[in-house]
Amino acid sequence: MLENIPKVTRNLLIINIVMFIGTLLNEDVMMRYFALFYPTSQLFHWWQYITHMFMHGGWWHIFFNMYALFIFGSVVERIIGERKFLILYFVCGLGAAALHTGVEYLQIQNYIAQGDAASMQALQTLKMTPTVGASGAIYGLLIAYAMLFPNAKLTLVFPPITLSAKWWVIIFAVIELFTGVTGVASGVAHFAHLGGMLFGFLLIWYWRKKGTLFRNSY
Repeated sequence: MLENIPKVTRNLLIINIVMFIGTLLNEDVMMRYFALFYPTSQLFHWWQYITHMFMHGGWWHIFFNMYALFIFGSVVERIIGERKFLILYFVCGLGAAALHTGVEYLQIQNYIAQGDAASMQALQTLKMTPTVGASGAIYGLLIAYAMLFPNAKLTLVFPPITLSAKWWVIIFAVIELFTGVTGVASGVAHFAHLGGMLFGFLLIWYWRKKGTLFRNSY
């Protein structure tokens, strides 16, 4: 079965699973060194911008991300090729982390401006809160798929609604923006998801504009 999965997608799946097993064996060490912390946190290391993309916080978290990677990544990789797909994946993941860090910076500036004890406590909590998951890269793959196959019909497991890929992506983007701005669903890096979508859109658009999307040039 593994032989039928495109090379890059297969290797990304394996790395994520290995990292998750490591987290199950020693969560404290794995989170401390490989999750992403805010750059001024005492727990921050530069490589976390890459390693956090292979970390997950639980069974459902990794299951849904890996399922999406398998379904959409396999298709996108076969269409644009291994090298472009690898670039796309990491650009989306890093772009997601960059936007997430930028939003955290604005939050920190707001805490500093308020200056009260509760705000200072919230600031310290933010700096010690890890960010994990491939979701930013996955959302980038989703928008790439929708740009390649805008009219492809996709059906959710629950609720079982069928819509075109382009409409699902728009709906997901609106939901992420709404929940990110309002804070309705806390504990989820909504702006990281939006960052992944933004960078995925820009990269596919750039390659398409240059006429190199389906060629081995950039």
